[in-house]
Amino acid sequence: MSQEPPIISPEQARTALENAIRQKLGDDWRDTWELVSGHDYMTRLTDGDQNIDFYVDLLGNVTVEEKGQDIAHNAGRTAAWLVLGVSLFLAYVIARIAGIV
Repeated sequence: MSQEPPIISPEQARTALENAIRQKLGDDWRDTWELVSGHDYMTRLTDGDQNIDFYVDLLGNVTVEEKGQDIAHNAGRTAAWLVLGVSLFLAYVIARIAGIV
C-alpha cells in the first residue's frame, strides 16, 4: 500500500505564499502592489499595469503567473464605468421627473 504525500495546512500555505511574494517582489512589495484577492492558497496582486497570481498546491509547491493588462480587461473596466454613468444619469432623470430634484 503506497503512502499518500502529506497535505499542507492553510497556515503552511499562507507562509509559503508570503515567502514567494517576498522573494519575487521584495520586502516592501506593499508600497507598489495592491492585493486584489486572495485566501490561504492563492493571492492576486496588481500594480495597475500588471497582475501577478501566486498559487500554492496542496503539497506546498508555489506557482507564479504574471499577466499584463489585456484588451478584455480594459474593455470590461470601460463597460463598468459606462454602466455606472448611465445608471447615475437615469437616476437623476427619474428624480427630476418625480420632482425630487
